[in-house]
Amino acid sequence: MYNQASGPTYQSAPAPGAMAVDFEERVDFRRLHEYRLGRTREALERSDLGAVLCFDLNNIRYITSTAIGEWTRDKLTRYTVLARGAEPVLWDFGSAAVHHRLYCPWLAPGNIRAAHTTMRGAVGPEVGISERGVAEIVDVLREAGVADMPVGIDIIDAPLMLALQRAGIDVRDGQQLMHDARQIKSPDEIMLLSRAAAMVDGTYQLVAEALKPGVRENEIVALVNETLYRMGSDDVESVNAVSGERCVPHPHNFSDRMIRPGEQAFFDVMHAFNGYRTCYYRCFSVGYSTPAQRDAYKRARDWMDWGIALIKPGVSTDEIARGWPTAEEIGLGSEQEAFGLEFGHGLGLALHERPIISRLNSLEHPMEIQVGMVFALETYCPATDRYSAARIETEIVVTESGPQVITRFPAQELFVTNPY
Repeated sequence: MYNQASGPTYQSAPAPGAMAVDFEERVDFRRLHEYRLGRTREALERSDLGAVLCFDLNNIRYITSTAIGEWTRDKLTRYTVLARGAEPVLWDFGSAAVHHRLYCPWLAPGNIRAAHTTMRGAVGPEVGISERGVAEIVDVLREAGVADMPVGIDIIDAPLMLALQRAGIDVRDGQQLMHDARQIKSPDEIMLLSRAAAMVDGTYQLVAEALKPGVRENEIVALVNETLYRMGSDDVESVNAVSGERCVPHPHNFSDRMIRPGEQAFFDVMHAFNGYRTCYYRCFSVGYSTPAQRDAYKRARDWMDWGIALIKPGVSTDEIARGWPTAEEIGLGSEQEAFGLEFGHGLGLALHERPIISRLNSLEHPMEIQVGMVFALETYCPATDRYSAARIETEIVVTESGPQVITRFPAQELFVTNPY
C-alpha cells in the first residue's frame, strides 16, 4: 500500500487485523495524522482564509486525531482552530482536555484546553461563556498573525457565532475547505475504510442466516449492532431495515414490522472503524423471489454496473449520473424526491463526503473523479408489483487503473435467504 521510494499507491485495499503487529505493515496512525493535518494546511494555504474553526467532530478528528465519544456528535462542545503556519489548538470537553494532554503527545500540552461551551444555548447568553471562548480564539489568531484575515467555520451554535461577529471576526464558509482537504484518501485511510467494509461483509452473512419469516426489522437492527460492536466498531451510526410494503417509497429508517414469506427486505449498515465509515446496502428476498422482484433487481444491478464501469481517473460525475433513471422512471415527481436513491457519495470520517453524484447536482455541476477518492454508489428500483423494491450499494476505491470494490457480500444477483 505504501512505497517508501515512490509514495502511496492504490492498487489494492487490504483489510488488516485491528491489532498492531511487527510482522507486516498495517495502518500507521502517526503517518495518518501527518497526512490529514498536511492536507488541511495545504487547503488553508490555497484559500483566502487565515484560519479554520471547526466544531464538526469529523473535522476535529481529521485535524487533531482526537475523539472522545459519539455522544458529542450534536452537542458542539468541542472545537479546534488551525491557523496558517501554526499548530492546531483544541478546546475539549472538560476533563477530556486533561486526558488528551496525557495521551496525545502529537499536540502541544498548551494547545489542549477546556472548552467554553453553552451546551447549544442551554447556558444563557447573560453568563458570557461565548465571549470568553471568543476571546481565547482571538488570542490564538493574533499569536498566529492572522487576526485580520477571514476565519472559515464548518458548523457552529448561534451564541458563539454572534459573539464572533461582535468581536469583529470576518466569518466565512469553512466547510468547502475541509471537503477539499478530505476528498483524497491516503493508503492508511483506505485500509481503515476497507476494514470497516469487511466487518459489514461478515455481518451480512449473519443477517442472511437470520432473515426468515417472523423476524422483525428491529431484530435485524439489533443483530447488526451487537455483531459490529463485538467486532470492534466504534460507532454504529444507523441501520436502515426496510421490508414488504415499506419498500415503496423508500422510508430510510427501520420499524418493528414482521417480515413474511416471499417479501423483499433491504438494509443499509452505517458504522465506523477508527472513525472511518461504511454505507453498505444489501437486498434480499425471504424464502423465495417473484418475477417482479427479480426484474427490479436486474434493473438496479444494471444501473449499478453502468456506474462502476465508467469509474476511472478523469471521468466526470455527470457521465455516471446520465446513465441512471430519472425520478419519473422510478415513480417519483422530482429529482429532489429521488435524491439519495440513484446516488453516489464520498466516504471517510463522514458518511457524505465528495464526490456527490446524482441527477440533481451532477448534470450541471460535474466533478472530476480522481485517484484516491473513495465513494459509494447506490441504486434503487421499485418492482412492477408496486410493493417490492431492489436496493444495492457498492463502495469503491478509485485507483489509477479504475475502480476497486471493497464491499464484497454477494450482490450480483438477488440473494434469497433460507430458500424453500
